Amino acid sequence: MKVEWQIAVLLPLFYSACGNKQAERTVTVPSKTYTESSININKKLLNKESQDIDNWLNRHKIKAEKTGTGLRYFKIKEGHGNLAQPGQWATIDYKVSLLDGTFCYDTKEGGPETFLIEQDQVESGLHEGIQKMHVGDKFLFILPPHLAHGLLGDDKKIPPLSTILYEVELLKIKNAP
Repeated sequence: MKVEWQIAVLLPLFYSACGNKQAERTVTVPSKTYTESSININKKLLNKESQDIDNWLNRHKIKAEKTGTGLRYFKIKEGHGNLAQPGQWATIDYKVSLLDGTFCYDTKEGGPETFLIEQDQVESGLHEGIQKMHVGDKFLFILPPHLAHGLLGDDKKIPPLSTILYEVELLKIKNAP
């Protein structure tokens, strides 16, 4: 029964962390009470994540915007190019760290990263955030776990259920052929 409880609680988070192109799925649980307690547990987890992000923003005196999905963003530098759109190739420089300040990744060694907006396998929060940027903009994105690496982390430097800070500069965009 304990394993079933964990699956019922964690499964919705896992599906939401897998990106916005997931097929709808139904999870059957033994009783209505069981479902209600799972929903309450998920709400508590989301509220704690949101509070942790709010605390971080307050400590750093940052007034970030928040989307309906929970993505937080703050413009660091103003660009003057075109706005990024779905289906375009975006080339970015980035630095990724955990909410506690632990450094994870950046593009200094390997060079800028290019991906197809809303189609390539990057974090769903990055797909959402990049569409708020103009070429030349530099943003700070705060991705809660369901918009980042979810329940599993990345098996390298990002632990399970981690909120990540993504400092992104949009270098260029190019229309896909």
